[in-house]
Amino acid sequence: MKNIFEKEISNQVIARIDKLTTSSQPHWGKMSVSQMLAHCNVTYEMVYTDKHPKPNAFMKFMLKLFVKNAVVSAKPYSKNGKTAPQFIIVEEKDFQLEKTRLINYINQTQELGAKHFEGKESHSFGALTSQEWNNSFYKHLDHHLTQFGV
Repeated sequence: MKNIFEKEISNQVIARIDKLTTSSQPHWGKMSVSQMLAHCNVTYEMVYTDKHPKPNAFMKFMLKLFVKNAVVSAKPYSKNGKTAPQFIIVEEKDFQLEKTRLINYINQTQELGAKHFEGKESHSFGALTSQEWNNSFYKHLDHHLTQFGV
């Protein structure tokens, strides 16, 4: 798994995002390119904002038990997998706005670095290692950029 906390890797991901256009089409799935960018931003909104309510104790326990490993492991996501409700984007989004937001979040995350994320509390899974954070960030971006052929 590539390390999103390394500047070179972050720059590679951003270069892939820069290849997207408003007319980019998915190889699978139903999201438009702007919806996909907004979808990817949700991960970072959960880290940097209070926009999404945190799950209650029972739901957090269930997420840790049944979902955490799929999100934080190095195993790639399958195509057309289940998506948590807060990640489902149904309305059309502003491509340039979502693209800029995502690039800014990637840069912010890289600048904070792995040390900042070591033991940091996740919105849904409790404390994660920096490797688990990296896997979560990188594989989600890679999955969706691959979905759109970049």
